[in-house]
Amino acid sequence: MERKSVLFETEGTYPFVGGGVSTWADILVNNLKDFDFYIYAVTGMPYMEYKYKLPENVKLVRQIPLWGSEEPFEDIFFEIPFSSIYIRKTKVNERVVLRKFIPIFIEFLSSLMNPFSDPEECAGYIWLMHRYFSEYDYKQTFRSFVVWQEFKRLVVLKYFEENSFLSEDEIPSVYDLTLAMRWLYHYLMPLYVDVPEVDLSHATAAGFSGLPSVVAKMRDGTPLVVTDHGVFARERYIGIGSEKNLSFFAKKFLINLSILISKILYKLADKVLPVCQFNTTWEKIFGVEDGKIKVIYNGVDPEVFRPRPKPEKTREFPTVVAAARVMPLKDIETMIKASAIVREEIPNVKFIVYGALDADPVYTKKCQLLIKELKLENTFILAGHHSKPSEIYNEGDISVLSSISEGFPYTVIESMACARPVVATDVGGVREALEGFGIVVKPRDPKALAEGVVKLLKDHELRETLGRRAREQVLAKFRIDMSVDQYREVYNELIQSKRNANEGRVYIATYAEN
Repeated sequence: MERKSVLFETEGTYPFVGGGVSTWADILVNNLKDFDFYIYAVTGMPYMEYKYKLPENVKLVRQIPLWGSEEPFEDIFFEIPFSSIYIRKTKVNERVVLRKFIPIFIEFLSSLMNPFSDPEECAGYIWLMHRYFSEYDYKQTFRSFVVWQEFKRLVVLKYFEENSFLSEDEIPSVYDLTLAMRWLYHYLMPLYVDVPEVDLSHATAAGFSGLPSVVAKMRDGTPLVVTDHGVFARERYIGIGSEKNLSFFAKKFLINLSILISKILYKLADKVLPVCQFNTTWEKIFGVEDGKIKVIYNGVDPEVFRPRPKPEKTREFPTVVAAARVMPLKDIETMIKASAIVREEIPNVKFIVYGALDADPVYTKKCQLLIKELKLENTFILAGHHSKPSEIYNEGDISVLSSISEGFPYTVIESMACARPVVATDVGGVREALEGFGIVVKPRDPKALAEGVVKLLKDHELRETLGRRAREQVLAKFRIDMSVDQYREVYNELIQSKRNANEGRVYIATYAEN
């Protein structure tokens, strides 16, 4: 039987970084053995090592580092002779840029600065820019003086048209414009890569990593699937909005760019597959039609994540565990503050957090200082990476999640599968998994989080009942095989539909010739 191929695009996750999205990606490629995967992984920096052992059906991993490369081709086109790259460089001059690139660039910038632009039309400019970069060098083009001139002229013009009444601190400086141009250069870098001919493309976020999918769709009509874990545009809006060192103009520019890319992917997608119902509200806000949306919940293996007795090292004291990278989105600070409140009620309680400490070193240091300030050194432990995630939850009596944003977190359903009830913040799809099987509380509220923890730790019967029911819910709704089968069904349906359409076109053409 002919094997089918999938362009699988990741952003800051698989196979270079751990976490929930990477867990999902690893499950998918390992269980869809009847598909060949070509992974295009957008990363922050080059020279990253695999965190996962890749199965045989992963035929290629192409890393696309957005930052840290002096010459983009060095880390993207590792198999292409330098002579070919050199020819691309020598072909770039002001005349070529002015004649071949600037007209496309102007249209793209106009779409970017217009919140009501047509995403499908803008997808055409993405495709045309990719075609240009397949012949001409990316860096040399963006370094061109005419590109900078047109960028300044058009962006400032459109910005003032859209914002007639600006206060002095909202007017962009030269630094703001330079910063915006740098963002454009780095975030559009996936347009520089060669895009393979595949049967289907799967963008694992509606973000910049999905640009090759746009190219495949425009060039070959390749069926496109988008999965939303956390809604990319929403999370960018939250993250950028909270940045204190960015000007009004810079924030607006970066948010516009993020939302435009999301809208393009949603518009071109044949199916949008959020991991929870919560995400569908945001997808519809960004223009996704109801008929395109199909929720596919994450799944776990209940034979791997199963109840076991507490190990000896935690058996003698009440234990709360968490699996979370130490970063602002996980709001570990709220968890630390909650542990101080819990300790007042249960003096010998222990909180153990397993997760990378290097995701955001500044934030990790901030958390360590807070632990020291509240004198929690013997109560709250940042234990770092755990090599066997299935053992984490059984170390505790309960688990906790304090995030301010989530999709459908594996940590919740993994803990449920281990019959350890969860106290979690009401974000993303948490309530869809946990309501009736754990305790859901407001985010950024240490007191509410602490009350949930105390309630479960003090009530053995409630803890046992919720734990048992939580595992039953996982067996009924959140198993790996159920999740993977739904993705397989969508893949096969879209690929077959495209093949049928192609056969129809061939038949019509043959009939016309006769």
